[in-house]
Amino acid sequence: MTDIITADVTVRPATPEDRPAVERLWLMFHHDLSEFGGALPAADGTFRSERVESAFTRPGWAPYLLACGERLAGLAFVRGLDGPVRVLNSFFVVRGARRRGIGLRAAREVLTRHPGPWEIAFQQDNPAAVRFWPRVAEELAGDAWTREPRPVPDRPELPPDVWISFTVTGAEGAHRSR
Repeated sequence: MTDIITADVTVRPATPEDRPAVERLWLMFHHDLSEFGGALPAADGTFRSERVESAFTRPGWAPYLLACGERLAGLAFVRGLDGPVRVLNSFFVVRGARRRGIGLRAAREVLTRHPGPWEIAFQQDNPAAVRFWPRVAEELAGDAWTREPRPVPDRPELPPDVWISFTVTGAEGAHRSR
């Protein structure tokens, strides 16, 4: 575990060659999220993966891999790069890398690569996300961010997602002191 604590956090675009690793991380991500939405894997043990396909093939999307040293630590999918608002569509840090500042550093890196307006959704039932995402917004935008509940599209049985919105000015605004 010591190597994860002291290792540099890196964020890099995922390439088509990285797709198998991204798909395995995606399974871990959806396993974690299943606690909050009740999703069960399909008969083959996988979860829906349309977002993986979109991240690698659709215009305006970008997949990223998060790493600590030489080890993979998570993933991030961004969409809306060809529109007025960027959306952090998916963000995942493996359990062994959590609560060490790795997620905060990785989120900052992903968001500051694409300055401009951002929106990020999370589930109110996810206590870690409830603590994490406002902290990211405050670090990058100070008090200039908003929070609002929005229904989950095509899933009326689920509670609304919480959406936060803020503007990232670039790398120079990424290290606000708190």
